[in-house]
Amino acid sequence: MDILGFLPQFGSFIWTVIAFVIALSVIVAIHEYGHYIVGRWTGIKADVFSLGFGPVLWSRPDKHGTQWQIAALPFGGFVKFAGDANAASGKDEEAMEAVADDPEALRHTMHGAPLWARALTVAAGPVFNFALSIIVFFGVAMTAGVAKDPLTVGEMRPLPALQQSLLPGDELRAVNGVRVPSREDEDAYAAFIDSLPLEATLQYDVLRDGQTQTVTGPYLLPALVSRVMPQSAAYEAGLKTGDVITAVDGLPTFAFDQLKTAVEGSGGAALALNVWRAGDELEFTMTPKATDEPQDDGTFKQNLRIGIAGGMAFEPATEAPGASDALWGGVVNTWRIIDGSISGLKQMIVGNISTCNLSGPIGIAQTSGATASQGAQSFIYFIAVLSTAVGLLNLFPIPALDGGHLVFYAYEAVRGKPPSDTALRILMTIGLGLVLTLMVFALGHDLFCP
Repeated sequence: MDILGFLPQFGSFIWTVIAFVIALSVIVAIHEYGHYIVGRWTGIKADVFSLGFGPVLWSRPDKHGTQWQIAALPFGGFVKFAGDANAASGKDEEAMEAVADDPEALRHTMHGAPLWARALTVAAGPVFNFALSIIVFFGVAMTAGVAKDPLTVGEMRPLPALQQSLLPGDELRAVNGVRVPSREDEDAYAAFIDSLPLEATLQYDVLRDGQTQTVTGPYLLPALVSRVMPQSAAYEAGLKTGDVITAVDGLPTFAFDQLKTAVEGSGGAALALNVWRAGDELEFTMTPKATDEPQDDGTFKQNLRIGIAGGMAFEPATEAPGASDALWGGVVNTWRIIDGSISGLKQMIVGNISTCNLSGPIGIAQTSGATASQGAQSFIYFIAVLSTAVGLLNLFPIPALDGGHLVFYAYEAVRGKPPSDTALRILMTIGLGLVLTLMVFALGHDLFCP
């Protein structure tokens, strides 16, 4: 065995595991803290707050009597409230018997607390996951800013044979005689992009130093790689952010639409790409993958993709958004993830899209490592997306998940009493079976889907 040849792969594996553990630990900690803090606010005592499972590596009690601990297996966590079952030791049964005749003490256990307190405590985990996503999206918007309106050149991107005719600070008024609309008017802006002639250079009317000038510049949307999707053909082939595709199968390419047309018309055959990277000419071969993409009407359409996003020939100048706009944007982004996830799940159930769109732990770990390798902002953004997905999953009405507990509480609210202990045991067993089946199903897709 070539040990030296294996080391880079081993290093990549370690990096993937570390990124996965960090992402999962943040999401689990936020989720469980939601349960803990709302439980404490509503008077329910927490005995243990654990990040991880198994042997305890570190622990300390706090002034509220909660044992905070980090355990050896960093793939989850839990909050153990007073009164939670622990069949292995029997201590909780003894504790419940001790407080059964003490209404005040019983009130501070999970089973003896008012229904509203239990429901809020259980719902808080997913809600805190959604809140984390909103806060991250808000922070990204406030840090990175939003493109100025009117569209203004911030910094020219490195492009092959680029003549620096556009300059930072130029306000774009028109391109080839077509007025540049506000980017807030999505329909008008899309029509503007569609109206651009497919030419290597375009005429830009810009406002520069208070005067309108016409200058020649590169195609507005060149065949530029602004982002590489994890687990995509481009990622596996080694394309990087900033790469510029100059030819596809020997045909000169200067526009992202040309690249897109070539990929979609490939029939799934391998493509040879000539790539310009910081002055170097490179060659890559990659095979487009069929990708299910959501449409505006909620359906999905399968297209061939290599897994890159494009961008403009320049970095748009940005400005800080209003705090309320950034916060609302965070809410909208979180809702889009929820809506897209539910829509995708429905389409998988009815068979309209492949179940290979479902990622298991291996797929999530690979994506964690890929996004972490692309920079802190990409990784933090991924954590926000995954946090929303975890919050949504926990709200599914499956016994053993938070959503299942909320269903039990809804039953109790209607009937005036909780389900019987026997019914709860049976339903929890079924729920655990469903969750384990889903995990095995997703793991199988990680291993066997292309």
